[in-house]
Amino acid sequence: MRKSLLAPTLIALALAASPANALYEGLQCVPFARALTGVTIFGDAHTWWNQAEGRYQRGDQPKVGAVMAFRPHGNMRLGHVAAVRKVIDKRTLLISHANWSTIDGMRGHIEEDVRVIDVSEDNDWSRVRVWYTPNSALGGNEWPLHGFIYPEKTRKEKEARAALAAVLAKTPPSRPSAKPAVLDTAKPERPAVRFATASAPKTAAKTAGFTLSTGLLSEIDNAAKKEAKRARKS
Repeated sequence: MRKSLLAPTLIALALAASPANALYEGLQCVPFARALTGVTIFGDAHTWWNQAEGRYQRGDQPKVGAVMAFRPHGNMRLGHVAAVRKVIDKRTLLISHANWSTIDGMRGHIEEDVRVIDVSEDNDWSRVRVWYTPNSALGGNEWPLHGFIYPEKTRKEKEARAALAAVLAKTPPSRPSAKPAVLDTAKPERPAVRFATASAPKTAAKTAGFTLSTGLLSEIDNAAKKEAKRARKS
């Protein structure tokens, strides 16, 4: 009986609203991205781009359901992969990924609806900045991308969540997350399980300027100000 409750309990921790909130620990980025996208590539994240050649279409434009493939950079020697969940505009999208932020001194968290901004001069998604949960803001690093790996068919949400539940059942958390969550059951388009969503911040944080080129800096900062204004009205 105890074993039968494990998968529903773990999958209930797999969804968080933006800004990203950590609700699970102990998972690497590779099995998480594979489960959500259905791109069946194995091995370290930095090998996915070359492995995809001849097996999957690749490109420099984000699509829902695609794998975002990061190049090794700095201390991230093994690269990183994430699943594209929503394309907001030509420079903004939301991803879901695992093992990115260090929260409560721990790695391996699942973070969903994570904001990513394209900061490349040519809007070709060759360099991005990623929301960093501990700072409740976009991270200061610019991360180079290989690009996007497109699955043969976009995995449906129910199928993706079932695959993720199977992965989580084999990867028990290292310890329960201390982050608070609000259980949201009103998601009819998803499987009939409870998903956890992050509590919304009480006040909108002031937007800090980005150290980018002048034109791109203005464009992104203006978009952020408009978003913060909408958040205050809602």
